Amino acid sequence: MSGMTIWLDPLSRALDESDVRVEFFFRDDDIGWANDEFRALLACFRRNSVPIDIAAIPGALTAEFADEICALHDEAPELLGIHQHGFWHANHEVGGRKCEFGTSRTYQEQYRDIQLGKMKLESMLGHALDPIFTPPWNRCTEITGECLTELGFRALSRDITAPSLALPELKELPISIDWFAKKHGTRLTLERLGTLMADAVKRRRPVGIMLHHELMSANERELLGDLLVLLSTHRQAHCKLMAEMVG
Repeated sequence: MSGMTIWLDPLSRALDESDVRVEFFFRDDDIGWANDEFRALLACFRRNSVPIDIAAIPGALTAEFADEICALHDEAPELLGIHQHGFWHANHEVGGRKCEFGTSRTYQEQYRDIQLGKMKLESMLGHALDPIFTPPWNRCTEITGECLTELGFRALSRDITAPSLALPELKELPISIDWFAKKHGTRLTLERLGTLMADAVKRRRPVGIMLHHELMSANERELLGDLLVLLSTHRQAHCKLMAEMVG
């Protein structure tokens, strides 16, 4: 690796030493916000022919931008997956951590919002929409899982630290790497991110990487591009869409 990409050395070594081909997926949240920044991020993925899944906020996605996303999907369906990201991306908790589908909401309230969001996205995205759900802030309850299975969702994606809901009908696709992760309020260094990715590879399970396009500068996208080059060229890395991992 060059001096500019030395932060990726631990990941590169972990892949070199792996005796299995490790699966990776990228999930970009908050589609419907900051559309120009999303376009720039997608261009980065397209340059490297790496697939990306995007989580769309039903309450924020406009019909015009949905048409644009559908066209992008139809150009290269193997490179773009689209699924539901909550309903309004609104916090309903009075105290504690933010959550749209938290303990303060009943089954009926959660079911209604998920169903309305699903219906809106289906009307705008049609065949391009995958039966996958990402809750805002990566948080939800067991009730959420019950609603999702009732509504025909096949997968749920949250943070890897969230306890499994253990629902046979609902596959879980956890995120193990947050590009913007913080510790004690301070953002992790690139070197730390590289080490965490290497550790995830050694666990020999799929590695989910979460992005937020609205926070990414041009420099951030260049750094991400270095990661995409590594993952798209290394023999022991395989980048996939989330729908492929659901089966």
